[in-house]
Amino acid sequence: MEYGRVQMIDRGDGVRLATRFLPGRGPTLLFLPGYMSDMAGSKAEHLLAFAVRTGRQCLLLDYSGCGRSEGRFDDGSIRRWAADALAMADRLAPGPLLPVGSSMGGWAMLHLALADPARVHALVGVAAAPDFTRWGLALDDGERRALRQQGFFTRPSPYADSPYRYSRAFLEDAETAALLDGDIPLDCPVRLLHGTEDEEVPTGVSARLMAALRSTDVQLTLVKGGDHRLSSPSALALLERTIESAIESAIESLAP
Repeated sequence: MEYGRVQMIDRGDGVRLATRFLPGRGPTLLFLPGYMSDMAGSKAEHLLAFAVRTGRQCLLLDYSGCGRSEGRFDDGSIRRWAADALAMADRLAPGPLLPVGSSMGGWAMLHLALADPARVHALVGVAAAPDFTRWGLALDDGERRALRQQGFFTRPSPYADSPYRYSRAFLEDAETAALLDGDIPLDCPVRLLHGTEDEEVPTGVSARLMAALRSTDVQLTLVKGGDHRLSSPSALALLERTIESAIESAIESLAP
């Protein structure tokens, strides 16, 4: 069942982004999809259904250039897409946020939180992949040549029927948006889920993220046998429990 009609919202510069918003009690669950993904994925749909059952507020979106949103995909980047999500939250869900970032969305989630830390009550990462262009995207000679000649290269992906496309703008932004080699000045509760059989993002990435975060309330849960998607019924049930745990910790941290 589909909840919340799709709305096209101007992000402020004439580019309209596709969103689905469910009003309810806060903080707003804000889903940030992975690379070349959108709000039609299984985790996004499950998060919205979870919000319906629990009366929580929820916001889904397609980044610019992705899904049903307007804009050029090749203009997209980690910080551009984080700004897209924050702009939609400003328009539809002013108030406290609980971003849930999947894969690359976990990287964008961190930049969103750094842009407005007082508003973010907690973070939940699912196979979060900050800095993946450094540790997971080594270019071969043909890809470097394509990047020089046409401004992008493509690479097959097991998660899509068509190849993934990587633009010069994305890669240049990613290099300066890297976070894992320094301190990440966020103090909110953070919950990280990661499958032990994830073939795309090593579990060590989540361990590095946990170490880099300044927050003292960070928990990493390893899911035995879990793959990169973590979209099995048991994994989705764990995601629900993790969100509730993060909200409880945020409430406790805000108590006088």
